[in-house]
Amino acid sequence: MEAVTISSKYQVVIPREVRDQFNLKPGQKIMFIPYNNVLHVVIVPPIKQARGMFKGIDTDVKREEVDEER
Repeated sequence: MEAVTISSKYQVVIPREVRDQFNLKPGQKIMFIPYNNVLHVVIVPPIKQARGMFKGIDTDVKREEVDEER
């Protein structure tokens, strides 16, 4: 891995090897998650990939007292 420099506008360039390895494209979302003095970079998948993710889940769960009265 190579080190990158933060610009005066707080921007960084993701090295080509990393972009290729993770198939990153312009406009794609990533998230920075700080934990124990380490900064994790997580790729946020497009919302379209979530379609059907919870297929078959029970949606008849009582969540509030109002639901119990019905």
